[in-house]
Amino acid sequence: MERILTRWLDIPDLRKLDVYVGNGGYKALRKALFDMKPEEIINEVKNSNLRGRGGAAFPTGVKWSFIPKDSKKPVYLCCNADESEPGTFANRYELELDPHGIIEGIAITCRAVGAHIAYTYLRGEFTVQKRILDAAIAEAYASNYLGKNILGSGFDLDVFTHRGAGAYICGEETGLLESLEGKRAYPRNRPPFPAIQGAFGCPTVVNNVETLANVPHIINRGADWYKSIGPEKSPGPKIFCLSGHVNKPGLYELPMGFPLKDLIYDVGGGILDGKALKGVIPGGSSFPIFTAEEAVKVNMDFESVRAAGSLMGTAGVMVMHEDTCMVDALKTIAHFYHHESCGQCTPCREGCGWIEKLVTEIEAGRGKMEDLKVLIDAASNMEGNTICVLADSLSMPVKSFVPKYRDEFEAHIKLGRCPFKDRDGKAGGLSAAAGH
Repeated sequence: MERILTRWLDIPDLRKLDVYVGNGGYKALRKALFDMKPEEIINEVKNSNLRGRGGAAFPTGVKWSFIPKDSKKPVYLCCNADESEPGTFANRYELELDPHGIIEGIAITCRAVGAHIAYTYLRGEFTVQKRILDAAIAEAYASNYLGKNILGSGFDLDVFTHRGAGAYICGEETGLLESLEGKRAYPRNRPPFPAIQGAFGCPTVVNNVETLANVPHIINRGADWYKSIGPEKSPGPKIFCLSGHVNKPGLYELPMGFPLKDLIYDVGGGILDGKALKGVIPGGSSFPIFTAEEAVKVNMDFESVRAAGSLMGTAGVMVMHEDTCMVDALKTIAHFYHHESCGQCTPCREGCGWIEKLVTEIEAGRGKMEDLKVLIDAASNMEGNTICVLADSLSMPVKSFVPKYRDEFEAHIKLGRCPFKDRDGKAGGLSAAAGH
């Protein structure tokens, strides 16, 4: 497949403005400014079936169309570069290696929705990425791809970067907006939705980095071209983040709908040390796990993964082999979400803590059989009962790990210890897998 989102692999120094422009950069912006009306840009993206790449998979053009056309308030765009989902590591490379592609996507989106100010919200650890993006923004201003009267079109746009403090909850769009406004990142009740009342009480579009990176290619080459890649309902290229017990972990750009089996065994070089596949989380740590038998039957697009019982999310594919202790893996996940809960909602604040405590006790061999039912009950009471989906992000793994690997949970309880640990106490859980 032609490299589209990862063309930096074929074009050295693509982060530099002269190289970017020399390879067709900002051509789509010129087209959007001079040859298309805002509603035509929105319709082209709608017709492409581009869906959000940040996890929710909402149709991008439809989201843009929710912005009021006659708003008396300013309209904002927020580029979500928080990338806080464990197992996901594509956005940081996009920011480092193709910053102008993101800036161009931002500018076209702003033209489409009538925004004249855009913010890129980066997670706190992205110091290198912010420096590179700030340098690219300065280059764009100097060449009038940003600023006043862009390229003589009469369209003005200012772009700012903002670093958060490294909280998972800031990846949720309303938590991001609260943080951007200088407040504690408590997600907001909806409605009103950000398209009506977002940043600073004004209409706002929030799009992920990878979503915006697709936009210039759609404007340049058209919706029909874009829909020719992958399945009809989930088309386009996708950057897959492959990690865990595979021989060749990394970023891979592939068409949507690519078989998960081929991603693991062909693209990823197979399971580490020749061991058997045991489980795969397809979309980042917050989604249900697939057993080996389920994983080899799934195609990686939004509809197919959902139909198989999980969600594709950010396409953070986490692979675990036969030596992985699934209780230890769930304990690692539970610890993360307990730590990252903002504490606003009682079911999440208390439920994540209860689940971590129960799984920790089971993994240490101090659990009871009735704890398994309590885990499922607690997860069920959390799911769908909070303002944002962080509670669901732990509920869904619990409700898949426990029934699918129940024999392992029961073995910990019956033996009074973890059967996967050696005499030194080392385990082959998710924390170990992440090191490969």
